Amino acid sequence: MVRILIAAAMIYLIVAALVYSQQSKFIYPAPQGLVPAQAGYQDVALETGDGLALRAFYKPAAEGLPTAVYFHGNGGTLSGSVAATARLAQEGYGLLLVEYRGYGGNAGDPGEEGFYLDGRAALAFIRERGIAEGDIVLIGNSIGCATALKMATEIAPKALILSAPFSSLTEIAGEKMWWLPVSLLLTDRFDNAANIAKVAAPVLIQHGTADTLIPPHHSEALAAANPAATYQRFDGAGHNLIFLPDTQASQYNWLEALNARADS
Repeated sequence: MVRILIAAAMIYLIVAALVYSQQSKFIYPAPQGLVPAQAGYQDVALETGDGLALRAFYKPAAEGLPTAVYFHGNGGTLSGSVAATARLAQEGYGLLLVEYRGYGGNAGDPGEEGFYLDGRAALAFIRERGIAEGDIVLIGNSIGCATALKMATEIAPKALILSAPFSSLTEIAGEKMWWLPVSLLLTDRFDNAANIAKVAAPVLIQHGTADTLIPPHHSEALAAANPAATYQRFDGAGHNLIFLPDTQASQYNWLEALNARADS
């Protein structure tokens, strides 16, 4: 019996060590395919504070409209970002579609602090084009919500939109791997619940009731952490709800309501 317990403990420690050493691969699948140029978008480079040049897509806004900066999920690509923001593009909104370090052929290694540097590079690109903070809409999908949220604590954007966010990486990982001490193993935390409480801009949170990857209670917790946030629940939608026409229409309508209030 003692031998069995010792063997079980050794297996447990080996698995924990494997998760710890390989966590970056689990958290950041990082597709490497080079996405071809997209019609209507400029192929641009974002210069990060640590010396990287990240490929991104940019479409200037029609006169008088805001520019949205979009951060995709952990398995996303620039082509997926085009699809996720199709309605805003159709309506003439400006778009900066960010590709992270280590993704899509970009140099660097993915990670929390690196993603924040990538977000700041995106904001610097926007500033260089004379776009004011009050004309920026930050949008995040899944893990991209963390970068969008962090940037919303560093500037005063027009609005922040979160699709299928988690309250923190520690919490969602703990739910998925309850049998491991994830709070000790994780090197990246992405504490969205702490950051959303610091956001003064209007916030829209969207989540699908059928999302099994990140359950809706994460969005509910974030909405509770910022009482001014608007929470939209989409019955039957899964984790990829940001690609649905109804979701995108709701984002556009919410933003147009903000624009109308600002003009009144």
